[in-house]
Amino acid sequence: MSWQILKAKTIVKDIFMFETRSVTAILYCPNPERPQLTREIRRIERDVLRMGALVEQSFRLAHQALFARNLTAAEELPLLDKKIDRFYRQIESDCTTIMTLQVLVAEDLRYLSAFMQLVRDLERIGDYAKDLADIAIKIFPYPPHTALPEIAIMANHAQAMLAISLVALADLDEVSGRSIKRLDDTVDNAYKHLYQTLASQRDVQVVEPILLLGLAIRCLERMADHATNIGQRVAYIVTGHRS
Repeated sequence: MSWQILKAKTIVKDIFMFETRSVTAILYCPNPERPQLTREIRRIERDVLRMGALVEQSFRLAHQALFARNLTAAEELPLLDKKIDRFYRQIESDCTTIMTLQVLVAEDLRYLSAFMQLVRDLERIGDYAKDLADIAIKIFPYPPHTALPEIAIMANHAQAMLAISLVALADLDEVSGRSIKRLDDTVDNAYKHLYQTLASQRDVQVVEPILLLGLAIRCLERMADHATNIGQRVAYIVTGHRS
């Protein structure tokens, strides 16, 4: 999987610069007999991908805040989180409106239901990124903990999972979407190991940084779970079958 992580990290920034160039919708196969419905679903596709770009950016900023001790990056997260939340509410509302007012076939319903679930996963990753930024601010006065390099590796894996899931979504790549589960196992194992490492430190005089790092690895573990969900939802869009 190492080559996939490297590829995702290398190209995800270029693929998801949606605010500076137009987006080509590639997920939905248009029906010439329903041009209005096709336009509406394509607009939702573009919004989903733009939301994904913002979430990827929020994870990147949270990483800088926690591991590079960049408080400027941490301060950018609340505004970015509000943008993500607006996309989430708008996409959910648009999907509900179409499902309520349009006569849909099974394929339409599959796309729209997957979008609604997928943006929920993206929104939760954005929330956890904001939580990581809050942790970075609170832990800043303390010296860097010895476990921080291992936590950074765990964060790199989780961040790569998000990148791969977004590339899978943009390319509608079922294989890449399903492959994320193997990386999730790596993150889960790292969480268990780091939890035991932090919990076993009984001789510390200040407990707060240990508690904050415990919250941080929990956030990263949940972010990885939601990235896995996105990959599985991509596979569902392609095949119509749930894992």
